Amino acid sequence: MHVDGKVSPADDIETINTELLLADIQTLDKALPRLEKEAKLRKERAAIAAAASAAAKLLNEGTTLYAGATAAGIDVAELRELHLLTTKPFLYVFNVDEDELANAEFLDELSALVAPAEAVFMDAKVESELIDLSEEEARELLESIGQPEPGLHQLIRVGFRTLGLQTYLTAGPKEARAWTVPVGATAPEAAGVIHSDFQRGFIKAEIVSFDDLMEAGSMAAAKAAGKVRMEGKDYVMRDGDVVEFRFNV
Repeated sequence: MHVDGKVSPADDIETINTELLLADIQTLDKALPRLEKEAKLRKERAAIAAAASAAAKLLNEGTTLYAGATAAGIDVAELRELHLLTTKPFLYVFNVDEDELANAEFLDELSALVAPAEAVFMDAKVESELIDLSEEEARELLESIGQPEPGLHQLIRVGFRTLGLQTYLTAGPKEARAWTVPVGATAPEAAGVIHSDFQRGFIKAEIVSFDDLMEAGSMAAAKAAGKVRMEGKDYVMRDGDVVEFRFNV
């Protein structure tokens, strides 16, 4: 049973946004007098004072900073010290039934409600059933409702993209492990996620894509097929890279 006695995605979204807007407005109402005073005394504080003033105006118009800052010419980086909630990326997850999942027009309407944020749609009942099924049974269930993958898989993928994150892999005799790094991270920065010594003493990285490794069947076979390459300090990591770092400290 919904707390409001009815199911209305539009009303729920408005409630969430209103609470976030009010929280940020309260933060800015407290901060602006101080920032304006600092801007008069120190020129370097003028930028944040101006950004905060513009942000307060936008929020009072009912628009989140995530949705409207760029169009309003507000540099949200200037507002970082204020920790405003609506500068954060938004991701909405809709719990819909099987019929609604198959209704493209309905899903488009929901997506429009939250734009420019991304939307993920899943049937919580189906997701709970998938947990107890074998891989083959799960595939059959998804095919029966016209879904290519579990909703949780989509949520993870979209969540990583929304946060600007990606994954690379390391593998050895004892374990294979995934590591999370920001999109745009270089090989030494990725190595530093494992241990700071790896980044400080980075020499090079031996890399093969996950798909190429799976197709080859082993690292030795991937090397024989010319799919493994050596990369240096300027290499920008790609999602799904399988890596062995060479370092010396």
